[in-house]
Amino acid sequence: MTRPIPSANTGSHDQPISPALAAFMGASWAATPLPASARVPGYRMMPARRARLSAAFPGERLIVPAGQLKVRTNDVDYRFRPHSAFAWLTGLTGEEQVGNVLVLEPDGGDGHEPVLYLRPRAARDGVSDEFYRDRRYGEFWTGRRPDLAEAAQLTGLRTEHADALEKVLGDRHGVVRVLGGVDPVVDSLVEGDGNAELATVLGELRLVKNAWEVEQMQLAVDYTTLAFEDVVRALPAALRHRRGERWIEGVFNLRARAEGNGIGYETIVASGAHAGVLHWIRNDGPLDPSQLLLLDAGVETDTLYTADITRTLPLGGTFTPVQRQVYELVLAAQQAGIDALRPGARYRDFHEAAMVVLAEGLADWGVLRISAEEALRPDSGLYRRYTLCSSGHMLGLDEHDCAKARAETYLDGVLEAGQVLTVEPGLYLQRDDLTLPAELRGIGVRIEDDLVITEDGARLLSNGLPRTVAGIETWMGELLG
Repeated sequence: MTRPIPSANTGSHDQPISPALAAFMGASWAATPLPASARVPGYRMMPARRARLSAAFPGERLIVPAGQLKVRTNDVDYRFRPHSAFAWLTGLTGEEQVGNVLVLEPDGGDGHEPVLYLRPRAARDGVSDEFYRDRRYGEFWTGRRPDLAEAAQLTGLRTEHADALEKVLGDRHGVVRVLGGVDPVVDSLVEGDGNAELATVLGELRLVKNAWEVEQMQLAVDYTTLAFEDVVRALPAALRHRRGERWIEGVFNLRARAEGNGIGYETIVASGAHAGVLHWIRNDGPLDPSQLLLLDAGVETDTLYTADITRTLPLGGTFTPVQRQVYELVLAAQQAGIDALRPGARYRDFHEAAMVVLAEGLADWGVLRISAEEALRPDSGLYRRYTLCSSGHMLGLDEHDCAKARAETYLDGVLEAGQVLTVEPGLYLQRDDLTLPAELRGIGVRIEDDLVITEDGARLLSNGLPRTVAGIETWMGELLG
């Protein structure tokens, strides 16, 4: 008679394991050590990052979780991505980081000792059946994880088993700060002090990128450029499909998974009037060669840095006169925003420069029944009916990077060399907007590029993709043959 061997995270339909099978599974496995040279990407810069965080909170325990799996359906989880702050401090970016936690322990002076708590690779010695029975963490089910010694080698951190974390977090001696809302298990074990402040500091520490990070951003942009080229080549097939937007989404996402970790955010494929929906991710519409396609998408590298680029393309290969009219106004607004980027400039300058161009254009068209100057006044803002959102944001490990930073260091701050950001003005002319002439209704245009602030201005990371009307038409013609 067989009997089940208790094990966590087994399915209700799992077959029972006999003692004979358990004994057989627990023996005769070859060693598979990691190469002695294996280190996380950016290994040498991680201590300096942690030191900067340590200096902000002397004598306080700091807890930064990677996060937990989230159920998609029944016993199927979403693909896991560790929290960006955890990845930034450890260099660990893989799906096997589920439940891992970085704790910065005060060292008795003004510094900290970083300790990584993790669920290590299960031994194959017959004592535990986790490696072949645990559907969430078992190596047979989800792949190899490092053991404690290997994790220490990879990161340069002292490592401890995750089972020891509950006792550590139960120790309420001194001030404890937790990056809350990331790991419900950690949140349930300790109620930290000043969670918001820890998140704020972590966001602000990431505002300026170093040379290695800029290289990662360029890599993300280069992969994204390849994906945009794939999309154009796939347009004939997409135009024939009843849900062409989904076809385009699939083409882009294929390149993202092939070259990097995947997409940095849900791909927006908005054809025709769907382009007026700022975060259109249903992507369930057909494509019409007489209309425009707004594609907002970015590849995330294996180190989790993401691009964020938008192009608005004529599905028939050439812009109609009215499409060109709208597009060229948005392009002029984007160029005005780019021209405003330089160290020492206010962060808000590039958005305001772009909005002046859009408001003046809308007034010239007669869409605005008041002057651009009147529409731009804070007590008016009527031009925003047609361009509701901001014209850009910081970019890095997150699509909207450093969002927890204080307004005085981000939105109301000044630009610094090394910051990476997007410039993305747009016009969203709704198909049911009776203030618009009929020929403008249902047209949406956004142009978004990624730039790094340099010592004397800004460098366009995404210059591999054309922006002008002529450049786009030529580029599409060459790719389509």
